[in-house]
Parts: sequence; structure tokens; C-alpha cells
Amino acid sequence: MGDSSSFRPKKVLLKVIILGDSGVGKTSLMNQYVHKRFSNQYKATIGADFLTKEVMIDDRMVTLQIWDTAGQERFQSLGVAFYRGADACVLVYDLTDTKSFDTLETWMDEFLIHASPRNQETFPFVVLGNKADLPTRRQVPAAKAKQWCTDKANNSPHFETSAKDSVNVEAAFIAIAKKALEQEPEKPNFITNTQVVLDANTGNDSSGGCC
Repeated sequence: MGDSSSFRPKKVLLKVIILGDSGVGKTSLMNQYVHKRFSNQYKATIGADFLTKEVMIDDRMVTLQIWDTAGQERFQSLGVAFYRGADACVLVYDLTDTKSFDTLETWMDEFLIHASPRNQETFPFVVLGNKADLPTRRQVPAAKAKQWCTDKANNSPHFETSAKDSVNVEAAFIAIAKKALEQEPEKPNFITNTQVVLDANTGNDSSGGCC
């Protein structure tokens, strides 16, 4: 018999950062995708926290290491260390809140400054308009957001999501994984356990709220 290891899928780890204003649903999206759960109770994220999820993309087993960072201005400086080494970035706004959409460019620019990716012109972003379960309170038209993605965010994919109802959540994370893999097809296998622990400890007071 042949070596069974030759049939094992190639493994890759992708570091994904979620950015956006406080309260847009960053933690809720992460928890819905990884744990399939939603909480109505709001709790602000302090510092940064991450969850992991394995998905099969084509012939590769991909571990998504998803970093959720605080949206409040006083905590933004804590996120700088977490931007480094990112393979993709998810920009989240609340489609019922125009201000959260207007700040997306600031978040994107801040990320590019601190992460300093070598591929700034083609870096993988995905833009999510969350709270699609509240259509009567919509303030940001989908067409406006898609145009922004075309003009400002490297023609990034755009999804309207509901962390509450799990609408487009999985599709959005699969899209960011595929986009990141296109950029780095030969990315090394994993981050070591030691590195993950060090990164996690840097975040300090992790939380599981819904921001």
C-alpha cells in the first residue's frame, strides 16, 4: 500500500482581522461563523481575541485564525500588534448606521499603515454590511456600498449579513479565505503553538460580546 499521508490535504493557516466601529457586530459575526450562536446581549470587546475554524477550500484544509478587535477609539492602539502578519481583513459596518459606513476608509487605511502588507494594492479585503435582519432601519444602500468596494477597496467582495439570522455569514468567510489563498498559494503550513499563545496573551481581557 502507498503512504496514506500523500492523500492528506495540504494545510494552511490564514490570519484574518475583523475591523469596524464599536457595535457593528464584529464579535457576533465571528461567533455565528465559528460557534453557530448569537447573543442579543451587547458586551464591548476589550483589546483583542481570536477564534479558529477549519474549512476545506479546494484541496486544502484551511485554518482561519479570526481576530476580533475593539472598535472603541481608546482601544484602537491595542490592535496594532494584531494587524501584523494578517493575510486578510474583514471590514464591517452596520447598514442601519451611516457613520459606521463612512469610517470604513479610515479603518482600511489604519490597517494598511500598521500591517504594512507587501501587496497593498491587491490585499484581500471583504466588506460586510451587517444587521440585514433590520431592513426597515436601513441607512446604507447596497449599491452605494458595492460602489465603495469597487472604487476604494481593491474591488473587494461585498456581502450584506445578519449575524443574528446567519445570513451570508459563512459565504463571506469562505470568500475571504479564497481571496487570501489566491494571494499566497504557497503559504507555509502553520503558526506554531507557542506563537499562538504569545499572540493570545498579548490581547489580555478577551471578551465574547457582540461588537
